[in-house]
Amino acid sequence: MQLVGSPPSPFVRKCRVVLAETGQDDVEIIDVSTTPVNTAPEAAAANPLGKIPALLRDGGPALYDSRVITRFLDHRAQAGLYPEERLWDVLTLEATADGIMEAAVLMVYEKRVRPEEFWYEPWLDAQWGKVTGALDALESRWMSHLHGPLDMGQLAVGCALSYLDFRHGDKDWRAGRDSLAAWYGKVAKRPSMQSTMPPAA
Repeated sequence: MQLVGSPPSPFVRKCRVVLAETGQDDVEIIDVSTTPVNTAPEAAAANPLGKIPALLRDGGPALYDSRVITRFLDHRAQAGLYPEERLWDVLTLEATADGIMEAAVLMVYEKRVRPEEFWYEPWLDAQWGKVTGALDALESRWMSHLHGPLDMGQLAVGCALSYLDFRHGDKDWRAGRDSLAAWYGKVAKRPSMQSTMPPAA
């Protein structure tokens, strides 16, 4: 199998973290450089939407969307990252993390893909508002879950917070969120997080 993606993508990193956590070192990593306006051929061939990550399987169609891939990889390894007894909480937490990632990525693309004269500050502010709303929810509602047994929701949140540091380090997401910041400080030290750190760019 092959995982097609770009190292800076937090969605790709989610999948790579699962591979590391579950010891699935038989999956080849195919790095590509792609954007919404300049899709890599490998991404287009794997996913009709041209988006990453995509997982190329032997004997089956490619899988795409990070939540589909992480669920597949967890099932493949029987790792228990989606425990049945709290499945809906795990899926909701993962969706919250993915929402943070999506808004944060859109902010990056606004300035990388569009010419500066077309940057739209209200759009950027609205995306960051989604991020902060989700962060506040994590701080106020999800800390007991985050401190529980390891699951996919926690790993997704770790990847989302790391991406905020990576691409939006000028914004202090930790301010007023001491519990979340302390939790992330521990999760960031996991070997799976350390080995999948995106390259500085």
